[in-house]
Amino acid sequence: MRQILQNLRSGETQLAEVPCPAVRPGTLLIQTDASLISAGTERMLVEFGQGGLLAKARSQPDKVKQVLNKIKTDGLMPTLETVFARLDEPLPLGYCNAGRVLEVGAGVDGFKVGDRVISNGPHAEVVCVPTNLCAKIPDGVTPEEAAFTVLSSIALQGIRLIEPTLGERVVVTGLGLIGLIAVQLLRANGCEVLGVDLDERKLALAREWGAETANVGAGVDPVAAATAFSGGRGVDAVLITASAKTSEIVSQAAQMCRKRGRIVLVGVVGLNLKRADFYEKELSFQVSCSYGPGRYDATYENQGRDYPFGFVRWTEQRNFEAILELIRSGKLDVKSMIDAEIPLDDAPALYAKIGENKAALGQILKYPDAPNLARTVTPSSSRNTSTPPTGRVVVGAIGAGNYAKLMLLPAFKNTAATLHTVASAGGVSAQHAAGKFGFRHATTDTDALIQNAEINTVVITTRHISHARWAIAALQAGKHVFVEKPMALTADELNDVVAAAEAAPDRQLLVGFNRRFAPHAVKMKSLLSGRSEPLTMVMTVNAGFIPPDHWLHDPNVGGGRIVGEGCHWIDLLAFLADGNVTAVQAMQVDNWTGQGGPDDKMTITLAFADGSIGTIHYLANGHKSFPKERLEVFSDGRILQLDNFRVLRGYGFGGFKKLKTSRMDKGHQAEVDAFARAVSSGAPPLIPLASLVNTTRASFAALASIESGQLIKLDR
Repeated sequence: MRQILQNLRSGETQLAEVPCPAVRPGTLLIQTDASLISAGTERMLVEFGQGGLLAKARSQPDKVKQVLNKIKTDGLMPTLETVFARLDEPLPLGYCNAGRVLEVGAGVDGFKVGDRVISNGPHAEVVCVPTNLCAKIPDGVTPEEAAFTVLSSIALQGIRLIEPTLGERVVVTGLGLIGLIAVQLLRANGCEVLGVDLDERKLALAREWGAETANVGAGVDPVAAATAFSGGRGVDAVLITASAKTSEIVSQAAQMCRKRGRIVLVGVVGLNLKRADFYEKELSFQVSCSYGPGRYDATYENQGRDYPFGFVRWTEQRNFEAILELIRSGKLDVKSMIDAEIPLDDAPALYAKIGENKAALGQILKYPDAPNLARTVTPSSSRNTSTPPTGRVVVGAIGAGNYAKLMLLPAFKNTAATLHTVASAGGVSAQHAAGKFGFRHATTDTDALIQNAEINTVVITTRHISHARWAIAALQAGKHVFVEKPMALTADELNDVVAAAEAAPDRQLLVGFNRRFAPHAVKMKSLLSGRSEPLTMVMTVNAGFIPPDHWLHDPNVGGGRIVGEGCHWIDLLAFLADGNVTAVQAMQVDNWTGQGGPDDKMTITLAFADGSIGTIHYLANGHKSFPKERLEVFSDGRILQLDNFRVLRGYGFGGFKKLKTSRMDKGHQAEVDAFARAVSSGAPPLIPLASLVNTTRASFAALASIESGQLIKLDR
């Protein structure tokens, strides 16, 4: 199928051939009939992409600060590589979609195949959207009209925050699509409206719908106009739907208002607020969040958990339904705002000139009746696919997220492996990865990838919830498996992976514990090889804060930070101690105070078979300027100190003082190189299965220790 993608680095907008997405539980697969170009939002993205690096930096000073902090800890080149990789990532454009249901995902009620629906899906021939972000289109509403629903809901949510009452006087500043829709909704609510803009065509439309207007482009003072409009009393509320860098718009809004007036910001303007503007009048100011309650709440949007109707009357979905009913009843006129209906094929040419017509309103994209529903495509930049691959390592990659594209896929590209197929759920990231790294195919059909007879090695970099499932499926299909950590999220999953691995003893199974392959870790192991006593190891992980609603914290999706990430350092200490963990004791800051909380501020003490002990301080409450990973090892009157896998210092070692690499090296390339060699040569597992299992069980034991307050002993 085809989809419109924006490259934020080059500014290029392309109509790309990408794999058709697969329906997932809780979602609808929708064939698009029409979609609306949101002129303001999409013009802003295109202009950002077309700007140079300096212009991008000036427009996002907060991001620049993050980059500078990352340079301090990770170094210049790794930081630049990360920045350029993020900018190179294709961005799907669009969020106002209307179409017909092709498939209904498991667990979905209230929708059936053939239903006409709107969604916040992008500009693509087929979209997969969670059901709470969809709504049925009533009879009598055309796809072109329905495509305005999501954008109209942005205006509706801003008005709900204003809480207008019958007869109130409201100013709408900025008469783009959202502003003109807001004018109509306010008029339908019984309000008197003053529309402020500098484009006479938009002002004329507002007047047609019963608003008074002020043309600031012709020199009209908006504050004076609002004063006259309100009879000198000040207006009851101002809805700002403009897009501008100046803070003057908010200041003017405050001057327009009566005492205790309300200002709601829907657009994007400068926010250098003046206290005096708000203090004397006791004004309220609020920023509206998109389509309504539920926006950016993963449990509502992605997991389909609706808010109780009696307590949250207007959610995103219910706002969609309200807009559709207003269009059906004729109370909201969107036809008058349609400037053009454009075939999808002509979209790139339209986007190339999107910045030239600032007065444009509704541009509707029209879609073909029979899109290509193939779930596997061959990128134009891919290597020759006419002959079967001849290499000993033929890779199918499941997952094409940031980590895969920044670390693992480049590492596999640097080996002699044949990169066959890369899969992702939505298809866009797979298509991008295939073109960037030279995979023959991109797909959304993971089962077909695993069963493909040409592929003998499967690399798994999906979210943690599916690691065990795909590893088991790949092993059962006779593939070698490289699965990113963690190996599993539960004991049952772990047992199933072990059973699959034991049933395929000639297949490699490697978990992505890359730290043990880093040159600094290998050097440490060598320096400690002749030790005469157990090790004492202190690992400090300055992990950094992750918001509580991040998927990694969800025990069912990410496993939490210890199972999901902490296993890295458990494996590293086990590698240095040259033995398995025998006992685990953990203490967590929040649990110690009885308050509970995420597992991101804890200390884990590990006992090893040879008597060594290790302590892992996993902390999310530190400062970014401190090394992210620091390891100190004490033994035989000597000390090794490793900072950020860049500088290793030795104290008391006669022939060694320091190993410093030009850049941070956490062992990703060395790990992949070793794995590819092992697959090619049929060598024994790089990490014994028992060690992989022991590390995973030790991470489970850390959480069990927190829960019980006890030392947890691991049997053999």
